[in-house]
Amino acid sequence: MIQRIQTIWFFLATLVLVLMIFLPIATKVFDGAESIIYTSGSHHITQAKDAKVLTAEVFLPLLITNIVLILLCFINIFLFKRRTLQKRLAIFNILSIIGFAFWCSVYAKELPGGIEGASFGVGAYLPAVAILFVVLAIFGINKDERLIRSAERLR
Repeated sequence: MIQRIQTIWFFLATLVLVLMIFLPIATKVFDGAESIIYTSGSHHITQAKDAKVLTAEVFLPLLITNIVLILLCFINIFLFKRRTLQKRLAIFNILSIIGFAFWCSVYAKELPGGIEGASFGVGAYLPAVAILFVVLAIFGINKDERLIRSAERLR
């Protein structure tokens, strides 16, 4: 049934991963220039004579990985009829999010002057929230399996 609780958890995990595209992972001010790291790339804001200059670098592999993780969570919503596949895909999704979070931390180390003194944004903590939602969805899948087994015993 699509209206089960794991659907809500997978949808919330999808929303959290979508938010990662728009929220900064880390910010650092170094030599009067502010650098902001997103999953889509980095933005460097420097002060010129009269105006601020924004330079943006796109990091496409990290963005594509984020979009693939979003699609995996979203597709997992519609696998409610095949619970074992849904659970396996959820475990794969957790491992993928862990790898993605590690990759984001490695990418954040490319800030000018290193990671020391950088302030971490909300985007740095969102992979942990997404993992929590997927784990809660796995608990919901297990609950459904127990319910179906008990209903089959009664027949």
